[in-house]
Amino acid sequence: MRHGKKVNHLGRTAPHRAAMLSNMTSSLILHKRIETTLAKAKALRVYAEPLITRSKDDNTNNRRVVFSYLQNKEAIKELFGIVSEKIANRPGGYTRIIKLPNRLGDNAEMCIIELVDFNETLLSASAEKATKTRRSRRGGAKKADDVVVAESSSEEGTSAEVVAE
Repeated sequence: MRHGKKVNHLGRTAPHRAAMLSNMTSSLILHKRIETTLAKAKALRVYAEPLITRSKDDNTNNRRVVFSYLQNKEAIKELFGIVSEKIANRPGGYTRIIKLPNRLGDNAEMCIIELVDFNETLLSASAEKATKTRRSRRGGAKKADDVVVAESSSEEGTSAEVVAE
């Protein structure tokens, strides 16, 4: 029985599993999104997120620790350069898993795992949603276009009145 065993062995020996997760993490960092099975993606998330957290603090020890896991200089440069800038203020949850239809050959559950801050379509959609103004159901909010400032001059000076159209 496997009570309390949290590691998914993925049907591989320990060195094979470590090499596979290392290669998948390097590919994820370099390409920002990869397509894989759901079980591998969940195992990859557990493997990659602590390494991404280490990249927030760029020092020699963190670079050596991450390099001992990844063994890929290009991925280290990308991780400590571009990726760490984008995730600097994020407290965790650097990856997103999006489920896809099952694979035709063996009906395996497929998914896309991606770095959250690099999905431009979702980022633009959330920025667009944030810029829209909300109107109340009671009376409707006044917009800046509806308000016209009318200036009137008198002997005492100039005064401004706000007139709604």
